[in-house]
Parts: sequence; C-alpha cells; structure tokens
Amino acid sequence: MDSQELAQYLEETNGISKPWLLAQLRLQKLKERQETLPPDEYARQLADIHQDLMNLGEWWVGIEDQAF
Repeated sequence: MDSQELAQYLEETNGISKPWLLAQLRLQKLKERQETLPPDEYARQLADIHQDLMNLGEWWVGIEDQAF
C-alpha cells in the first residue's frame, strides 16, 4: 500500500484521529522518499517519527477496546 492509498484508508476509517496511524503514514511517505534523501536527513526524519511515537506513551492503557 503506498502513501496515497494509506491516506485514503485513514480518511475513510477515521484513522486521522489516531496518532499512531498518522505516524505510520509518515513512515510510508519517508520510505517512498528514502532514495532521494541524504542518509543523515533520512535518519533525522526517522528519529523524529520515532520520538513522536515515544511521546504518545501508554495513553491507551485501560481503554484498549475503544482505542484499537
């Protein structure tokens, strides 16, 4: 699934409101641009996405049924 298809899926399923799915979209878009980015810029952007995921923490604990 490319980033366009993933974005469309997220819109259709209300995935826009789920930050972990937006991170997945960012990862897919980064993967598609990997060949055109210098290695240090790719690593910087990947680290940025990783940090955003880590900042989510465990907000879902106790509401797994609703969140997922």
